[in-house]
Amino acid sequence: MTQFNTPTDSTSSETPVSNADTQSGTPGATQPQSNDLGNNVDMSEVGKFTQLANQWWDKQGPFATLHEINPLRLNWIEENVVRYMGTGLTGKTVLDVGCGGGILTESMARRGSDATGVDLGIENLQAATVHAEQGGLTDRLRYKHIAIEQLAAEQPESYDVVTCMEMLEHVPDPSQIVQACFDLLKPGGVCVLSTINRNPKSYFFAIIGAEYVLGLLDRGTHDYAKFITPAELDKMAITAGFNRQDLIGLHYNPITKRYWLAQNVDVNYMMAVVKPTE
Repeated sequence: MTQFNTPTDSTSSETPVSNADTQSGTPGATQPQSNDLGNNVDMSEVGKFTQLANQWWDKQGPFATLHEINPLRLNWIEENVVRYMGTGLTGKTVLDVGCGGGILTESMARRGSDATGVDLGIENLQAATVHAEQGGLTDRLRYKHIAIEQLAAEQPESYDVVTCMEMLEHVPDPSQIVQACFDLLKPGGVCVLSTINRNPKSYFFAIIGAEYVLGLLDRGTHDYAKFITPAELDKMAITAGFNRQDLIGLHYNPITKRYWLAQNVDVNYMMAVVKPTE
Protein backbone atom coordinates (compact mmCIF):
# COMPACT_ATOMS: atom_id res chain seq x y z
CA MET A 1 0.00 0.00 0.00
CA THR A 2 1.25 3.46 -0.86
CA GLN A 3 -0.18 6.67 0.48
CA PHE A 4 0.16 9.72 -1.65
CA ASN A 5 -0.43 13.41 -2.02
CA THR A 6 -2.74 14.89 -4.61
CA PRO A 7 -2.10 17.99 -6.65
CA THR A 8 -3.73 20.90 -4.87
CA ASP A 9 -6.98 22.39 -6.04
CA SER A 10 -4.98 25.60 -5.76
CA THR A 11 -4.47 28.30 -3.19
CA SER A 12 -7.56 30.30 -2.33
CA SER A 13 -8.41 33.91 -2.77
CA GLU A 14 -10.78 35.20 -5.12
CA THR A 15 -13.79 38.94 -7.85
CA PRO A 16 -16.80 37.58 -9.54
CA VAL A 17 -16.12 35.51 -12.64
CA SER A 18 -19.30 35.54 -14.65
CA ASN A 19 -20.54 35.98 -18.20
CA ALA A 20 -20.76 39.70 -17.55
CA ASP A 21 -16.99 39.83 -17.03
CA THR A 22 -16.22 38.47 -20.49
CA GLN A 23 -13.93 40.66 -22.57
CA SER A 24 -11.97 40.18 -25.75
CA GLY A 25 -9.70 37.15 -25.85
CA THR A 26 -10.34 33.44 -25.86
CA PRO A 27 -13.92 32.79 -26.95
CA GLY A 28 -16.06 31.92 -23.96
CA ALA A 29 -13.33 32.68 -21.44
CA THR A 30 -13.74 35.35 -18.78
CA GLN A 31 -11.39 38.12 -17.73
CA PRO A 32 -12.12 38.71 -14.02
CA GLN A 33 -11.03 41.85 -12.27
CA SER A 34 -8.54 41.73 -9.41
CA ASN A 35 -9.29 42.57 -5.79
CA ASP A 36 -6.98 43.22 -2.88
CA LEU A 37 -5.97 39.64 -2.03
CA GLY A 38 -4.87 40.42 1.51
CA ASN A 39 -1.71 39.15 3.19
CA ASN A 40 -2.58 35.46 3.65
CA VAL A 41 -1.30 34.39 0.25
CA ASP A 42 1.98 33.11 -1.18
CA MET A 43 2.10 34.08 -4.85
CA SER A 44 4.86 31.56 -5.55
CA GLU A 45 2.43 28.82 -4.48
CA VAL A 46 -0.27 30.20 -6.77
CA GLY A 47 2.12 30.25 -9.72
CA LYS A 48 2.75 26.52 -9.41
CA PHE A 49 -0.80 25.85 -10.57
CA THR A 50 -1.77 28.77 -12.78
CA GLN A 51 1.00 27.82 -15.21
CA LEU A 52 -0.88 24.54 -15.74
CA ALA A 53 -4.31 26.17 -16.02
CA ASN A 54 -4.99 24.99 -19.58
CA GLN A 55 -4.57 21.36 -18.48
CA TRP A 56 -7.08 21.19 -15.62
CA TRP A 57 -9.61 19.17 -17.63
CA ASP A 58 -7.11 16.84 -19.33
CA LYS A 59 -7.80 13.59 -17.49
CA GLN A 60 -4.44 12.21 -18.60
CA GLY A 61 -2.54 15.39 -17.74
CA PRO A 62 -0.91 16.79 -14.58
CA PHE A 63 -4.25 16.83 -12.70
CA ALA A 64 -5.13 13.22 -13.53
CA THR A 65 -4.90 12.29 -9.86
CA LEU A 66 -7.55 14.84 -8.92
CA HIS A 67 -9.89 13.41 -11.55
CA GLU A 68 -9.25 9.90 -10.21
CA ILE A 69 -9.97 10.74 -6.57
CA ASN A 70 -12.81 13.16 -7.20
CA PRO A 71 -15.60 10.55 -6.88
CA LEU A 72 -14.17 9.45 -3.51
CA ARG A 73 -14.02 13.00 -2.23
CA LEU A 74 -17.43 13.93 -3.60
CA ASN A 75 -19.17 10.90 -2.09
CA TRP A 76 -17.53 11.40 1.32
CA ILE A 77 -18.53 15.07 1.34
CA GLU A 78 -22.12 14.19 0.52
CA GLU A 79 -22.19 11.39 3.10
CA ASN A 80 -21.26 13.89 5.80
CA VAL A 81 -23.81 16.41 4.55
CA VAL A 82 -26.51 13.73 4.71
CA ARG A 83 -25.34 12.56 8.14
CA TYR A 84 -25.55 16.01 9.71
CA MET A 85 -28.13 17.85 7.61
CA GLY A 86 -30.45 14.99 6.70
CA THR A 87 -30.30 15.42 2.92
CA GLY A 88 -27.55 15.49 0.29
CA LEU A 89 -26.09 18.23 -1.88
CA THR A 90 -29.22 18.79 -3.99
CA GLY A 91 -30.60 22.24 -3.24
CA LYS A 92 -27.69 23.22 -1.00
CA THR A 93 -25.64 26.41 -1.43
CA VAL A 94 -22.03 25.22 -1.66
CA LEU A 95 -18.71 27.10 -1.60
CA ASP A 96 -15.50 25.41 -2.81
CA VAL A 97 -12.46 27.31 -1.45
CA GLY A 98 -9.30 27.01 -3.55
CA CYS A 99 -11.26 25.44 -6.39
CA GLY A 100 -8.51 25.46 -9.02
CA GLY A 101 -10.00 24.49 -12.38
CA GLY A 102 -13.32 23.50 -10.81
CA ILE A 103 -13.09 19.69 -10.83
CA LEU A 104 -14.79 19.26 -7.44
CA THR A 105 -16.91 22.41 -7.73
CA GLU A 106 -18.46 21.29 -10.99
CA SER A 107 -19.16 17.80 -9.68
CA MET A 108 -21.02 19.27 -6.70
CA ALA A 109 -23.11 21.39 -9.08
CA ARG A 110 -23.92 18.26 -11.05
CA ARG A 111 -25.19 16.73 -7.81
CA GLY A 112 -27.80 19.50 -7.73
CA SER A 113 -26.18 22.13 -5.53
CA ASP A 114 -25.94 25.86 -6.23
CA ALA A 115 -22.14 25.98 -6.31
CA THR A 116 -19.56 28.76 -6.12
CA GLY A 117 -15.83 28.20 -6.56
CA VAL A 118 -13.22 30.67 -5.36
CA ASP A 119 -9.52 30.70 -6.15
CA LEU A 120 -6.61 33.10 -6.34
CA GLY A 121 -5.47 32.07 -9.83
CA ILE A 122 -7.40 33.97 -12.50
CA GLU A 123 -6.19 31.54 -15.18
CA ASN A 124 -7.60 28.64 -13.17
CA LEU A 125 -10.97 30.38 -12.88
CA GLN A 126 -11.05 31.06 -16.61
CA ALA A 127 -10.47 27.37 -17.35
CA ALA A 128 -13.18 26.42 -14.85
CA THR A 129 -15.67 28.92 -16.28
CA VAL A 130 -15.15 27.81 -19.87
CA HIS A 131 -15.70 24.18 -18.88
CA ALA A 132 -18.86 25.09 -16.97
CA GLU A 133 -20.19 26.98 -19.99
CA GLN A 134 -19.46 24.03 -22.25
CA GLY A 135 -21.33 21.77 -19.84
CA GLY A 136 -24.36 24.06 -19.61
CA LEU A 137 -23.96 24.58 -15.86
CA THR A 138 -23.83 28.36 -15.64
CA ASP A 139 -27.31 28.55 -14.11
CA ARG A 140 -26.08 26.92 -10.89
CA LEU A 141 -22.30 27.28 -11.00
CA ARG A 142 -20.13 30.41 -10.79
CA TYR A 143 -16.55 31.32 -9.95
CA LYS A 144 -15.09 34.27 -8.05
CA HIS A 145 -11.66 35.83 -7.61
CA ILE A 146 -11.75 37.35 -4.13
CA ALA A 147 -9.80 36.79 -0.92
CA ILE A 148 -11.71 34.24 1.13
CA GLU A 149 -11.38 36.42 4.22
CA GLN A 150 -12.92 39.31 2.28
CA LEU A 151 -15.75 37.09 1.05
CA ALA A 152 -16.43 36.04 4.64
CA ALA A 153 -16.65 39.69 5.68
CA GLU A 154 -19.01 40.52 2.82
CA GLN A 155 -21.22 37.39 2.87
CA PRO A 156 -21.21 35.83 6.35
CA GLU A 157 -23.41 32.80 6.95
CA SER A 158 -24.31 32.46 3.25
CA TYR A 159 -23.54 28.77 2.54
CA ASP A 160 -24.88 25.40 3.65
CA VAL A 161 -21.65 23.58 2.77
CA VAL A 162 -18.04 24.77 2.45
CA THR A 163 -15.17 22.66 1.11
CA CYS A 164 -11.46 23.47 1.20
CA MET A 165 -9.43 20.68 -0.37
CA GLU A 166 -5.62 20.37 -0.56
CA MET A 167 -5.13 24.10 -0.06
CA LEU A 168 -4.38 24.76 3.61
CA GLU A 169 -0.75 23.60 3.23
CA HIS A 170 -0.16 26.32 0.62
CA VAL A 171 -0.99 29.48 2.61
CA PRO A 172 1.01 31.36 5.27
CA ASP A 173 -1.74 31.10 7.93
CA PRO A 174 -4.18 28.20 7.43
CA SER A 175 -6.05 29.08 10.62
CA GLN A 176 -7.33 32.25 8.90
CA ILE A 177 -8.81 30.12 6.13
CA VAL A 178 -10.49 27.78 8.61
CA GLN A 179 -11.98 30.77 10.45
CA ALA A 180 -13.25 32.25 7.18
CA CYS A 181 -14.88 28.91 6.31
CA PHE A 182 -16.66 28.97 9.67
CA ASP A 183 -17.82 32.56 9.15
CA LEU A 184 -19.17 31.77 5.66
CA LEU A 185 -21.27 28.83 6.86
CA LYS A 186 -24.85 29.10 7.99
CA PRO A 187 -25.49 27.73 11.50
CA GLY A 188 -25.83 23.97 11.15
CA GLY A 189 -23.66 23.92 8.04
CA VAL A 190 -20.97 21.37 7.15
CA CYS A 191 -17.36 22.09 6.20
CA VAL A 192 -14.97 19.53 4.72
CA LEU A 193 -11.23 20.20 4.83
CA SER A 194 -8.40 18.13 3.38
CA THR A 195 -4.64 18.44 3.74
CA ILE A 196 -1.47 16.39 4.45
CA ASN A 197 -0.25 15.09 7.80
CA ARG A 198 3.27 16.00 8.93
CA ASN A 199 5.50 13.08 9.94
CA PRO A 200 8.36 11.04 8.42
CA LYS A 201 5.92 8.77 6.59
CA SER A 202 4.11 11.67 4.93
CA TYR A 203 7.46 13.16 3.87
CA PHE A 204 8.44 9.88 2.26
CA PHE A 205 5.14 9.26 0.46
CA ALA A 206 3.88 12.78 -0.28
CA ILE A 207 7.19 14.29 -1.37
CA ILE A 208 9.76 11.58 -2.13
CA GLY A 209 7.20 9.12 -3.49
CA ALA A 210 4.70 11.40 -5.23
CA GLU A 211 7.14 14.01 -6.55
CA TYR A 212 10.40 12.12 -7.15
CA VAL A 213 9.55 8.43 -7.61
CA LEU A 214 6.05 8.16 -9.06
CA GLY A 215 6.02 11.57 -10.74
CA LEU A 216 2.43 12.23 -9.68
CA LEU A 217 3.40 15.85 -8.96
CA ASP A 218 6.05 18.27 -10.13
CA ARG A 219 9.09 18.42 -7.86
CA GLY A 220 8.82 21.24 -5.36
CA THR A 221 5.02 21.20 -5.32
CA HIS A 222 4.92 20.88 -1.54
CA ASP A 223 6.85 22.16 1.46
CA TYR A 224 7.01 19.60 4.27
CA ALA A 225 7.16 22.33 6.91
CA LYS A 226 3.69 23.48 5.85
CA PHE A 227 2.05 20.07 6.33
CA ILE A 228 -0.61 20.03 9.08
CA THR A 229 -1.24 17.28 11.62
CA PRO A 230 -4.85 16.28 12.41
CA ALA A 231 -4.34 17.58 15.95
CA GLU A 232 -3.29 20.97 14.60
CA LEU A 233 -6.23 21.11 12.22
CA ASP A 234 -8.55 20.04 15.04
CA LYS A 235 -7.27 22.94 17.14
CA MET A 236 -7.82 25.41 14.29
CA ALA A 237 -11.35 24.12 13.79
CA ILE A 238 -12.24 24.22 17.49
CA THR A 239 -10.77 27.72 17.84
CA ALA A 240 -12.91 28.86 14.90
CA GLY A 241 -16.01 27.44 16.59
CA PHE A 242 -16.49 24.11 14.77
CA ASN A 243 -17.33 20.69 16.15
CA ARG A 244 -15.53 17.79 14.48
CA GLN A 245 -17.78 15.20 12.83
CA ASP A 246 -15.52 12.76 10.95
CA LEU A 247 -11.94 12.06 9.87
CA ILE A 248 -10.74 9.77 7.06
CA GLY A 249 -7.51 8.98 5.22
CA LEU A 250 -7.04 8.86 1.44
CA HIS A 251 -4.83 6.05 0.07
CA TYR A 252 -3.31 4.90 -3.24
CA ASN A 253 -1.73 1.70 -4.54
CA PRO A 254 0.61 2.56 -7.47
CA ILE A 255 0.67 -1.04 -8.69
CA THR A 256 -3.09 -1.52 -8.99
CA LYS A 257 -3.68 2.23 -9.39
CA ARG A 258 -6.52 1.96 -6.91
CA TYR A 259 -7.61 4.78 -4.61
CA TRP A 260 -9.62 4.24 -1.44
CA LEU A 261 -10.60 5.75 1.91
CA ALA A 262 -9.55 4.20 5.24
CA GLN A 263 -9.13 5.16 8.89
CA ASN A 264 -5.33 5.58 8.66
CA VAL A 265 -4.59 9.32 8.39
CA ASP A 266 -0.77 9.20 8.32
CA VAL A 267 -0.53 11.03 4.98
CA ASN A 268 -3.52 12.48 3.11
CA TYR A 269 -6.68 13.00 5.11
CA MET A 270 -10.06 14.74 5.10
CA MET A 271 -11.86 16.20 8.11
CA ALA A 272 -15.56 17.03 8.28
CA VAL A 273 -16.59 19.66 10.82
CA VAL A 274 -19.92 21.31 11.58
CA LYS A 275 -21.02 24.77 12.70
CA PRO A 276 -23.26 24.52 15.74
CA THR A 277 -26.77 25.91 15.46
CA GLU A 278 -26.33 27.82 18.72
